[in-house]
Amino acid sequence: MRNPKLEALREDARALPLRPGVYLMKDASGRVIYVGKAKALRNRVSSYFRSVEKHTPKTYQMVEQVRHFDTIITDNEYEALTLEASLIKQYNPKYNILLKDGKGYRYIRISHEPYPRITAEKQKPQGDDADYLGPYTSAFAVKLAVEEAIESFLLPTCRRKFPRDFGKQRPCLNRDMGRCMGVCTGKISEEEYRAVIDEAVEFLKSGNMQSVEALTARMEAYSENLQFELAARIRDRIRAIEKITERQKVVTEDKRDIDVVAMVQGLVTSCFVVLGFRHGRLYDKEEFVIDTPEDLPQGYHEFLMMYYTTRPDYPDLVYTAELPAEPELLERFLSDRRGKRVQIHKPQRGTGVELVEMARSNASETLAREVRGNRAAGGREIAALDELRHLLGLVGPPGYIEAYDISNLGDRDIVGGMVVFENGKPLRKAYKRFRIQSTGGVDDYGSMREMLARRLQRYLDHPDTGDGFGRLPDLILLDGGKGHVAVIRQLLDGMGIEVPVFGMVKDDRHRTRAIAKDGGEIAINSTRGAFTLVSNIQEEVHRYAIEYQRLRRKKTAFQSVLQQAPGIGPKRAAELMQYFKRVAAIKAATVDELAAVPGMSRSAAEELRAYLDREG
Repeated sequence: MRNPKLEALREDARALPLRPGVYLMKDASGRVIYVGKAKALRNRVSSYFRSVEKHTPKTYQMVEQVRHFDTIITDNEYEALTLEASLIKQYNPKYNILLKDGKGYRYIRISHEPYPRITAEKQKPQGDDADYLGPYTSAFAVKLAVEEAIESFLLPTCRRKFPRDFGKQRPCLNRDMGRCMGVCTGKISEEEYRAVIDEAVEFLKSGNMQSVEALTARMEAYSENLQFELAARIRDRIRAIEKITERQKVVTEDKRDIDVVAMVQGLVTSCFVVLGFRHGRLYDKEEFVIDTPEDLPQGYHEFLMMYYTTRPDYPDLVYTAELPAEPELLERFLSDRRGKRVQIHKPQRGTGVELVEMARSNASETLAREVRGNRAAGGREIAALDELRHLLGLVGPPGYIEAYDISNLGDRDIVGGMVVFENGKPLRKAYKRFRIQSTGGVDDYGSMREMLARRLQRYLDHPDTGDGFGRLPDLILLDGGKGHVAVIRQLLDGMGIEVPVFGMVKDDRHRTRAIAKDGGEIAINSTRGAFTLVSNIQEEVHRYAIEYQRLRRKKTAFQSVLQQAPGIGPKRAAELMQYFKRVAAIKAATVDELAAVPGMSRSAAEELRAYLDREG
């Protein structure tokens, strides 16, 4: 630790009271870089300056920059939470979770032209004389509302300019399908069209039900005045709105206001998604890409606190993929701000679980778009890695996985294979093969131990030098059960290496059944993404080891064939295999190339070439 103030900070922390409060970490310039709360200030603040080498990387980096801290004592922990939220909003500290979706506000634009258009816009340009509704915080809600208005009121979506383009082209397919009123025919006057636009704008301002009620009253008035054609037009408009409303998917029969929050972790960044449901229908979606939090419950706590302190409305219920730290305290905080109870709940079954999975899937896709590089994980891979992290209780998603398998035929030619999956995809350039050398007889445990010992010793000889053996994986998977896991766990402990190790257990049909750990198994078939990923890894490492075994057998068999040639004994056959590596290379070699092999004479090379030509 290079922080020159570390000892002084320790002393200052020891002098703090054992009372609840808020602490503000500051850097050399006096800028607040982190705000936190504590039940007991002395214990919490002191923990930052003790055993700093055991901190996670982000916390270590923060502590390294701290030169001073301030504290504010409160009467209780709830007051500390409220003050913490206020101070984070005030200072925007570098090491707290800060919500920046980078999208800004959205607007609905109604153009000024003879036949106006309604569009969703990201900005409101200076000097534009169009009418605007907004601003709105949700791009999703704005886009959905504009699409509904256009479809309900049969507004044109083509690029034609009216009245300039009247009659220039035949009506498009939307007109034929009854999805557009057909302004291009020239049969709709500006006054008629303007009245429709006014209705659509009212629809956008008031919503579905209010619009239907207003239109119904107008339809009845037209009918009473015997204006049946106008009444019929209004009737068709009402039907279109009702059709749109019916088509909106009712996701849950629960009519309470519900927000669903899920996070998917990447190696560097993570994504929170909030899905808002009102009256059982999805009405809003928001996405936030943040630095990956090091503590999952605390990450959810900070996110929920900051999200709802920047929002005017609160739901009745918040479903979360993970329970936040101190959920009861956070519930009280949100309920007090709302003036009505807000519940936070991690669903275990039923519709709630389905909604959380929907949010998690959206977060995966968003995070996949954010990831850059040739080997970037897609949404499916990110979701699978996140599921695997949850399933195995890992600190973060295992972006770099090594898997191992042993293949043998009796006690001869025992081989092993190592495959690598990076970001959920095979990294074939990092695959490695092993000939098991020291294990005598058929000993799967001993063979697996030898293979891992050789691989890990290569790392210890050249630690942290990059890809391949110069780095440690985030996760080791073994083709085998808890016995294999116990043997390799003992090996890792003896070498002073900390990497999570699990086994991949097959059923009697050689399909992945479970994940083995020390002392038991973890069911995996209920998590589709993780199950598919582990199954693919197990199949790939098994294929790779078997392929090497077959190659070794083929070489051994050909080596025996070589010894049937005149002048070729076991030693020369071995030298030939060592020199050319591949059977095909020996078969294609010229006399000169064969004679160049150590231990080969010119005459032996000529006789071997003649033998190979005869045998084909």
